[in-house]
Amino acid sequence: MTRLFAGTPWDRPPKCDRCGKLEAECACPPERAPFLPPDQQMARLSVDKRKKGKLVTLIAGLSSAESDLPALLSKLQGVCGAGGTCKEDVLEIQGAHLDRVRETLRTMGYRVKG
Repeated sequence: MTRLFAGTPWDRPPKCDRCGKLEAECACPPERAPFLPPDQQMARLSVDKRKKGKLVTLIAGLSSAESDLPALLSKLQGVCGAGGTCKEDVLEIQGAHLDRVRETLRTMGYRVKG
C-alpha cells in the first residue's frame, strides 16, 4: 500500500487500530466477517416477467447485513452466464435460470425455497 508521504520525513508507518502497535508487530487476531453461515439463511427463488416479455430470476430473503450479496451476485452471474443486479436485498439475474441458481445455492450450503 502506498501512503501519501511515503519516503518523506512526514511518513508515518501504519498502526493497528485495536492495540496501537505497528502493523508489523501487531499480534491481534484478524477480524471475522459478521456474516451468517449459508446453512442458517433461506433463499427464496422466483421468476418474474418484465417489460417486453423479459424473464428475470429473483433471489430474495437474504439480508445484506448477513450476507456478502455483491460476491454472491458475481458468482451467480458467472454460473448463469448472464447479467444481473442487486436491488434492495433482492438479487436479479437476467433470464430464467431457476434450476442453475437453485443448484448453485444448494452446493454453497444455502437453504433454498422455490
